[in-house]
Amino acid sequence: MATVMERRRTGWDVVLGLLLLLAGLVVLANAVVATFLSVLILGWIAIGSGVVAVVTAFFRRESGVSWSAALGGAVLIVLGVIMVRDPLAGAAGITLLAGALFLAVGLTRLFAATQVPAARVVLVVSGILSIVLGLIVLFNFSIAVPSLLGLLLGVQVLIEGATILVAGRVRPAAFTAR
Repeated sequence: MATVMERRRTGWDVVLGLLLLLAGLVVLANAVVATFLSVLILGWIAIGSGVVAVVTAFFRRESGVSWSAALGGAVLIVLGVIMVRDPLAGAAGITLLAGALFLAVGLTRLFAATQVPAARVVLVVSGILSIVLGLIVLFNFSIAVPSLLGLLLGVQVLIEGATILVAGRVRPAAFTAR
């Protein structure tokens, strides 16, 4: 029997939504600090993930050493160390990636608009906005590096808080006998 899921809101969802809205505002007010903290956290996560990948690559008994997993883990460790030692360089790399992704998503949406006539207007508008956002990030790189990640994080937390506040969270539906 498959579990049926439904979206519903409880009192705890209202509390969580309000806390996330408050946290989002705090992050937006301190976007530069949030950027550097998020880069440091990502750096430590990369180091930890890299160590786990290297260790598991050497302890696979059934297939021997997985050299590609070990190499990937080593790259993660190096990336993490760079991000922890120089958060500005880490923020620059992630900001460059974010700008390029905005640009690529915008171009993809414009291409998709030619293939999906029913959603053409939405795809063209969102594609143009994504391209403009990508160009703004890439052409104002020195301004975007210290704050973009914090701004994106703050906006995401605000959206998540508003969504939970209004719509609740997805839960298993209550069982009703027929």
